[in-house]
Amino acid sequence: MLIEVKVPSPGESISEVQLAGWLVEDGAFVDQNQDIAEIDSDKATLSIAAEASGTISLKVSAGETIAVGSVIATIESSSTDNAKAVVEKTEPKTTKADQKANPDPAAASSKDTSKPKKEEKQTSLDLSLSPLARKMMEAENIHEEELINFFKHYRISRKDLDFYQQQKTSVVPLNIKQTIGSSGATVRTEDRKKMSTLRKRLSERLVSVKNETAMLTTFNEVNMTAIMDIRNKYKDKFKETHGVGLGFMSFFTKAVTEALMLFPQVNAQIAGDEIVTFNYADISIAVSGPKGLVVPVIRNAEKLSLAEIELAVKDLAVKARDNKLSLEEMTGGTFTITNGGVFGSMLSTPIINPPQSAILGMHNIVERPIAVKGKVEIHPVMFVALSYDHRIIDGRESVGFLVKVKEMLENPSSMLFNAKDPVETLLGI
Repeated sequence: MLIEVKVPSPGESISEVQLAGWLVEDGAFVDQNQDIAEIDSDKATLSIAAEASGTISLKVSAGETIAVGSVIATIESSSTDNAKAVVEKTEPKTTKADQKANPDPAAASSKDTSKPKKEEKQTSLDLSLSPLARKMMEAENIHEEELINFFKHYRISRKDLDFYQQQKTSVVPLNIKQTIGSSGATVRTEDRKKMSTLRKRLSERLVSVKNETAMLTTFNEVNMTAIMDIRNKYKDKFKETHGVGLGFMSFFTKAVTEALMLFPQVNAQIAGDEIVTFNYADISIAVSGPKGLVVPVIRNAEKLSLAEIELAVKDLAVKARDNKLSLEEMTGGTFTITNGGVFGSMLSTPIINPPQSAILGMHNIVERPIAVKGKVEIHPVMFVALSYDHRIIDGRESVGFLVKVKEMLENPSSMLFNAKDPVETLLGI
């Protein structure tokens, strides 16, 4: 029985996608519900699963742009193939314990006559890490041995080999003509590849924002001493209570949602000749994924506690890293927060995420001398930037909004009123 594998519709108004890559080889046997391919739309990366077990025949090459509903592969399914799949899944695997309990006589005799093996020495591998990668590893408490062990057990796929073929010349140049100059040998190479649908759509949207909005950016600085003191004092208890770390994003999200209620114009959008204002705050969090920037949404963030925000951010970040975000999780949003500080950015002018009207940019935290009650003191300071559409948001609203966010971050207990212990109530501990 021949089964056609067709491209599913990723969502409304999407008529074509790009085949990002195959997860199986042509002519391979695939199991039912096994992921066989990944497709890129202008919004997300989705996977396609096999509808039945059988031998697959690939009809489209990776990188091609194809219409929704078109056939990209066929699966030759038969009773033999299905029986094979059932046997492979139900047949008990021989474990090391079983092998020890029932040794192979031939293997035993061979072992007796063979020479004793020399004790294997574990060789250490030196990883070539960028300064940023080392900084991220230190922040996430990741050791080099963990990476080496991971890659030792990582299953190499076709796309990994394709990546190796493309990148090997830049790491270990082989059989490449070298230009000899006075300073010695140099290698000049080029690499060209087709722009993904996701990256192409992202570039179009960014350019349209610059051309179609009256974008303006206002800046301020935040003394992060209070928040850092809270984190240092309560981070262990917070994690023990809620099972998630206490980061900066929850404080910023909470402050933003409170400020949006006071300045609803910042939480509004232009729809034709109308201004749409929302009485809720769906906060988009910019996350760097493997194939580009994505902005999953935390729904009704104004009703969430700090712990619930941290859990939502962690869940969305993991899904973004694994390309598991759904279209629904990236659709909508009334305001965006982006954090360039994790990459070391001191200051930037973030671009609005349409059709939203404003975006808040966080940056790195640096100890700076500032005036406090007439004295110069050293404090951890973050520069923040608010880019907004001047067609709908005036200077009074934009500056007032950013000042209110600053005030709440510098005095976190102001986010709550009439609480016996505002900080512990805020943290939910």
